[in-house]
Amino acid sequence: MREQHSKPRHRRSRRALAVGIPLALTAAGTLAYGMDLGLLGEDAQRTASAATAAAPAWATATADGFASVNSLGQNGTYGGRDGQIVTVRTQADLEKYATTAEPYVIVVAGTINMNPVGKEIKVQSDKTIVGSGTSGHIVGGGFFLGQGVHNVIIRNLTIRDSYQGVWNDKDHDFDAIQMDGAHHVWIDHNDLRHMADGLIDVRKDSTNVTVSWNKFSQNNKAFGIGWTENVKTDITIHHNWIRETEQRNPSTDNAAHAHLYNNFLEDVANTDIKSSYGNYSRGRTAMALENSYFQGMTNPVIKDSTAALVQRGNVFSGTSARNESGGTAFDPKAYYSYTLDPAANVPGLLKSGAGPRSSIGTTTATATATATATATAAAAATTLTVAKDGSGQYSTVQAAINAVPANNPSRVVIQVKPGTYREAVTVPANKPHVTIVGTGGSRRDTVIVEGHAAGMTKPGGGTYGTPGSATLSIKADDTQVRNLSVTNDFDEGANQSLSGHQAVALLTQADKVFLDSLIITGDQDTLEMETAAKGTLGRVYVKNSYVLGNVDFIFGRGSAVIDQSVITLRKRWDGSSAGYITAPSTEAGRKGILITRSTANGDVSNGSFFLGRNWHPGGDTTVDPQTTVRETSLSAAIKSTPWSDMGGFSWKDDRFAEYRNTGAGAGDASSERPQLTDAQAAGQEVADWLGDWTPTAS
Repeated sequence: MREQHSKPRHRRSRRALAVGIPLALTAAGTLAYGMDLGLLGEDAQRTASAATAAAPAWATATADGFASVNSLGQNGTYGGRDGQIVTVRTQADLEKYATTAEPYVIVVAGTINMNPVGKEIKVQSDKTIVGSGTSGHIVGGGFFLGQGVHNVIIRNLTIRDSYQGVWNDKDHDFDAIQMDGAHHVWIDHNDLRHMADGLIDVRKDSTNVTVSWNKFSQNNKAFGIGWTENVKTDITIHHNWIRETEQRNPSTDNAAHAHLYNNFLEDVANTDIKSSYGNYSRGRTAMALENSYFQGMTNPVIKDSTAALVQRGNVFSGTSARNESGGTAFDPKAYYSYTLDPAANVPGLLKSGAGPRSSIGTTTATATATATATATAAAAATTLTVAKDGSGQYSTVQAAINAVPANNPSRVVIQVKPGTYREAVTVPANKPHVTIVGTGGSRRDTVIVEGHAAGMTKPGGGTYGTPGSATLSIKADDTQVRNLSVTNDFDEGANQSLSGHQAVALLTQADKVFLDSLIITGDQDTLEMETAAKGTLGRVYVKNSYVLGNVDFIFGRGSAVIDQSVITLRKRWDGSSAGYITAPSTEAGRKGILITRSTANGDVSNGSFFLGRNWHPGGDTTVDPQTTVRETSLSAAIKSTPWSDMGGFSWKDDRFAEYRNTGAGAGDASSERPQLTDAQAAGQEVADWLGDWTPTAS
């Protein structure tokens, strides 16, 4: 292809805050997948652990930030990794293992309704409590960590619904997680909502705490820190999505060191809860606040006259009233290392990556309730391993694919160990049900890369052409690719004499293709999503991913959804800013490209990128290109007239529309910027694209 205190401030009735209302957005997948190893039920897991050399990565995960610092006789926070892995499905079993003195990794598999409502289980030291994928729910209660309790991880759980019908509830101290004098605690990847009091309370000199990648919502008080005259607490708060909470977002009182970075605080217009304030540095707190994103917040950043608060690199969009800083805080890097994400990327990162992950506490082969069923599923799936260093069965990804039998009837999982694999990889049409998954802690750890371009001569003669240039080609139905990077590193600047600069990173020519937690990088024609042939269905679901490019870099005739992802706009080879995000060539009567609940931004000039243009391959008048961009954050890089003609065809004759987008690049409805009505939007949702297919990681 070419070229924020005293009384609640509600906008509407509180009746909408009924017990059990789900979040508007849920996220599956993750920004940093660990290895998906076994969870075989309590008894089976103990047996497996005794026989297996290495525990699953999520069972041995350790905290970053202040929870990683060696102090108070505790060197970091690793929870129950030295103990057995047990699976619990009842309150009695959860209490049994959480309150004992021995270390345990406790996997919550299913929903546990706390009795009585408001019950807080008194967790003892050396525990990891982790949800099994997205199924671990604690309803109507939570956890309490008392004086001296240390080395505790609470991870990957949904803790919800102890709300007793009183908004600013003074009678029911029903928190999701409360700690009084605890230390070395890591709270990570949880969904915390709709509780009677606070979602998290860090009180009474609790210290060495890290709170990361959580979702806070549907609550009066989100997150309080302090309740002490002493100045002892060291706390790191990073990559949390705090939305539709009125106060304590967080409120930080008398903290010695409070490091807040890469958090997303969001007050959505026309919803039930109005923010009172955002980040609050109180008493004698020293706070460093970096690269966070504040959307629509009232009093986004405030401080007491006695507190210190230093701001660096934060973004404020649609905020109002107090935004304060002053004093001298501290340098977090004097205590631990960390890496900042660009503030502009934070909404997209957290919409896709905060909250429980399907990859934590589970295996690639489970979703079963008993050891027998799990064992059956595991037997049905074949696992092949790839490693550059020879420690796997194969040293290249293609060799592993070649080993899959033709017309294989069941899932084959190809686990690719961290490394850079320079090769062009094809999953042929006669090898369906293949999963290619990187086993590193991050999708950056495993990279498949090649540098072919359309106009390059291929071995044996002829040129690659656009589809042939792909680094990874998927031609088989029911293929999944997860937790890795796919790159086409063709150097356009060094090949200006070449005719045909299209250089595809990832090509799909199949139906039911699930691309999950990937980084897909190129320049022109990065992600091509086609069908096996004209008239056939080719559905593709891209989730929790980054797609990077500049010209027509999401394109094709496939029915494709880009969901909860980040679309990164790149400059051209000569440093200029110009491009088109999408170029659909949709067949008439089919769904085209849907971009939803995502972010489009990049280090490019304002007003330099179109959302898309209409591709009629070879002048084909029968195609009916479609792109819908909805509920997505658009940076100032997007043109105010975001659609463009292509090849002599007017985009207005095809199907291009937006719906409830936000950000500097969003705009009002006009003839140059069609907007869907609510009724139209109800027919252009993810389920309309995917039909009878529900993508599930396997």
